[in-house]
Amino acid sequence: MELVDSHCHLDDEQFDNDRTAVIERARAAGLKFMLAIGTGGGPPDLEAAIRVAQAYPFVFATVGVHPNDAPKIDGNTFKDLEGLLMREEVKAVGEIGLDYHWGVPKEEQLPVFTQQLEIAAAARMPVIIHTRDAWVDTLQVLRKKWASTNLPCVMHCFTGNAEQARECLDLGFHLAFGGVATFPKAGEIREAARITPEDRLLLETDSPYLAPAPHRGKRNEPGFIVHTAEAIAAVRGIAVGELASRTTANFEHLFHVHQLH
Repeated sequence: MELVDSHCHLDDEQFDNDRTAVIERARAAGLKFMLAIGTGGGPPDLEAAIRVAQAYPFVFATVGVHPNDAPKIDGNTFKDLEGLLMREEVKAVGEIGLDYHWGVPKEEQLPVFTQQLEIAAAARMPVIIHTRDAWVDTLQVLRKKWASTNLPCVMHCFTGNAEQARECLDLGFHLAFGGVATFPKAGEIREAARITPEDRLLLETDSPYLAPAPHRGKRNEPGFIVHTAEAIAAVRGIAVGELASRTTANFEHLFHVHQLH
């Protein structure tokens, strides 16, 4: 069985002491590819994920400014971002979006989000979207700035309900489900996963965050994606191997990854 973790923070300091072992465990668990998310500690360093991807041929990278890092941008940030999109390891711009949970003013976040969408569109690159406590504004921006590009958009760590899922699906977006889908009270998220067309479905861990049951509350890692796959396969009424094959194929098609580089 081959799986893909479409969203993991392998550069995170929580992995500093055993990163190689974590990646080896992931491979032993059946991970074919991992997409390392390159928001890191924010600008000026946009290369956090690229450094990991350079060390492992089955790891790819994204680059982007997380909404909580919007105050850190300077005059070089977007120029640097454009340059990094030329790197062969880089497969998407992300995670970008809006997050009203931590108090970063939306007036700072919105231009950073929209400018990164414009950069991604110009480079014909997919985007990976983070939204927290900002659903209406996030979807409004994506409708206005992204839907017409016909480029891929992944709603990372989807934790909405079926209605919100349909909103994204109607715009042609992909939904990526993580460990929260395994939580006992996450029935609405599982229903969203159940109704997502098989060609729009991705799996992720968001590790080291949001570990699935039975590891909830512990440090998450890519190898734990098996538990999320099992939960979503069960709610869709299919074998976990079938779900693994489908979501792996979706990842390969979406990010133009079909072999080790």
